[in-house]
Amino acid sequence: MRAVVQKSVGGPEVLEVVETDRPAPRGGEVLIRVHASGVNPVDVAVRSGAYPLLGEPPFGVGWDISGVVEVAGPGARFKAGDEVFGLPFFPRAATGYAEYVAVPSRQVARKPAALNHVEAAALPLAALTAWQGLVDAAGLSEGQRVLIHRAAGGVGHLAVQIAKARGAYVIALASEPKHDFVRGLGADEVIDYRTEGFLAAVGQVDVVLDSSSQGTASLEVLREGGVLVSIMEHWNTALAAEVEAAGRRFAGISVEPDYASLEAIAKLVDEGRIRPHIAETFPLEEAGKAHELIATGRTQGKIVLTVA
Repeated sequence: MRAVVQKSVGGPEVLEVVETDRPAPRGGEVLIRVHASGVNPVDVAVRSGAYPLLGEPPFGVGWDISGVVEVAGPGARFKAGDEVFGLPFFPRAATGYAEYVAVPSRQVARKPAALNHVEAAALPLAALTAWQGLVDAAGLSEGQRVLIHRAAGGVGHLAVQIAKARGAYVIALASEPKHDFVRGLGADEVIDYRTEGFLAAVGQVDVVLDSSSQGTASLEVLREGGVLVSIMEHWNTALAAEVEAAGRRFAGISVEPDYASLEAIAKLVDEGRIRPHIAETFPLEEAGKAHELIATGRTQGKIVLTVA
């Protein structure tokens, strides 16, 4: 099979397509013929060495996958021919940029019927991050006010839709050229974070979803007892202590595989309440170009590699 691997850390040029052995599923695992693989900022950070999550190369990056079960191992949740999507093994190596991946069947879920494989591959990491932050950690409920940073990005554009599906009032931060896009996702208010004193326009909120390392900046709009959900600074114990000392709750989120949440997300997709936005697709051989684009930090929605 073909798979993208890297033998050293560095720029996008270190990503190369190689021929390697097809993995064999063990008990409880499924072999998935991958049709599409999502590309995320963490992939770029791992490839470059900025985030040494996988240790020393060689390894393959990529976690988001959507495809068809080729072989089901003994005791697996699925059978051959089932369409599935998921975030296998994160934060360990999954080598998701590949034609075949063998994964635990409880780390994937049935693909939403309303989506093709490219669209489904855009969901797992970003949607699970938003879900685990807003639903699991913050317990976001109907009528609450939530502030979402980087609302046009991969996590942000799905977080807006998940929050609206929960009945929340959504205040979204995005650059002015992306306001129409974010409003189209259902945001109740959209504010340009580049304007001076932009937080003054927010008012008090119950939950802040911070994917931009703002530290304690959002505390001025977070009501007493509210929740600061931090994605990029989930490890920051000093920040957590400062938030708690201010009478707010800190929730650091490091996304993990979760088939039950994927099933809940898929249900909302099939009900027409969540839809991933695809910014651009690239063939497997152009994974480096996909990394170049996502590294700009200006993409709207998700980038996906087409595999099969």
